[in-house]
Amino acid sequence: MKFFKFIFSKIFLLQLILAVLVLVVLVFSTLKYLDIATDHNETVSVPDLSKFQLDIVDKKLEEMNLRREILDSANFNPNYPPYSVLDQVPKPGKQVKENRKIYLTLNPSGYINVEIPENLIRKTRRQVEPTLIALGFQIGEIIKKRDIAKGAILELRHNGETIKAGDKLPKTSTIDLVVGDGSL
Repeated sequence: MKFFKFIFSKIFLLQLILAVLVLVVLVFSTLKYLDIATDHNETVSVPDLSKFQLDIVDKKLEEMNLRREILDSANFNPNYPPYSVLDQVPKPGKQVKENRKIYLTLNPSGYINVEIPENLIRKTRRQVEPTLIALGFQIGEIIKKRDIAKGAILELRHNGETIKAGDKLPKTSTIDLVVGDGSL
């Protein structure tokens, strides 16, 4: 009985109203502080940085009070200049806050060097061509040479020079195949 009397007393009700009032003021002031501290509704549009070199990217981002971080280089794309931006996150046109990091993927300086695999000599042209194409090489001239094995690869050439297993060539290089004609 004393408990119900205390709950409905003036002192308890006054304390309860005062606590609710303090809580409302505290929540309202916290929300107001967060609006000011986080620059609510103050955004910058992300520029399109594709095909730009890093020095130009740095100037653009500095003007807009943004930062950059390079994620990695991708496979070489001949449509873009070396060391230029291939991709960015967030995408161009997105709204971000100031001092936000823009993550960049760069175009390397050229194609990577790929090693010529072993055991291509004396294999059939049907076996060797798909292997070289899968590695990223292009097949150039097919040069016929007198040999007993018809269609067997006798040697591989690049720019007129014979190449051996273990040699490294840039990806997309053209390799000429010297093939036996079966005439012996």
